[in-house]
Amino acid sequence: MRRDQGGGRRVPYRGALTHTTAPELATQILDTPADTHIQAQPSADIWSLGASLFWCWTGQRPVTYDDDLDRLEKLAVIALGATTALRDVRPWPFHQFEDAITACLAPTPPTGPPRRS
Repeated sequence: MRRDQGGGRRVPYRGALTHTTAPELATQILDTPADTHIQAQPSADIWSLGASLFWCWTGQRPVTYDDDLDRLEKLAVIALGATTALRDVRPWPFHQFEDAITACLAPTPPTGPPRRS
């Protein structure tokens, strides 16, 4: 947990930018009370990196949902684990970069811990 600005009580981590929240973190956020700390794992950081790269390169979020949904509704869509096919939205072919992004967004990264328990 992190401390609040005044150095007082600890503020629970409940995810960061919604668009780059890993599916397993989205599930945990939805399944726990708002005052429960969520511990991000390396696999969630890997997914978030891939989501950030996807978004920066394509100009689109890796998970499609309506902008007018509230945060919890967006997290529910993310928790499903389905992403937009990168080949459908890439600005140009760049196979090595696509492979890196796709590996980050895989349900089970090939060199990391399982994405779901």
